[in-house]
Amino acid sequence: MTTAIHRWVESCRQGDPTVIARLRSGWAVMGRKQVLEGYCLLLPDPVVPHLNALSPRDRDQFMSELGLLGDAVLAVTGALRINYAIFGNVEPALHAHVHPRYTHEPLAMRTNNPWGYDWQQAPHFDAATHGPMRDLIRQQLAQIHPKT
Repeated sequence: MTTAIHRWVESCRQGDPTVIARLRSGWAVMGRKQVLEGYCLLLPDPVVPHLNALSPRDRDQFMSELGLLGDAVLAVTGALRINYAIFGNVEPALHAHVHPRYTHEPLAMRTNNPWGYDWQQAPHFDAATHGPMRDLIRQQLAQIHPKT
């Protein structure tokens, strides 16, 4: 089965502009929609259907790097916290979301999940606009995870 995640991983291998870093478990990328500034994902490479399809060692690696990506996003954005999400219901391939949450979000959204935002209206990733944050996250990630 080919999913959007399979296609995105292949694009990462070819130099996709959303790429933050190649990690041991996969690709740290900026979200293609920046509904919350600094929204990122971790995509496994190779792609697997879900977290439980990974060996225990690979699962530990993926989850550890997910936390490190969150650390880097938190440091760069100054967010209040990071929300993490793994579903795979729409795209049946493992991918993990890293959502920075901010004190300046509208009051009604502060405790809501990020899917409560209007994703259709969210800005698309643009290298000129979002590239500087991508690069700062890359630098921060390299400092805390030097093998990137």
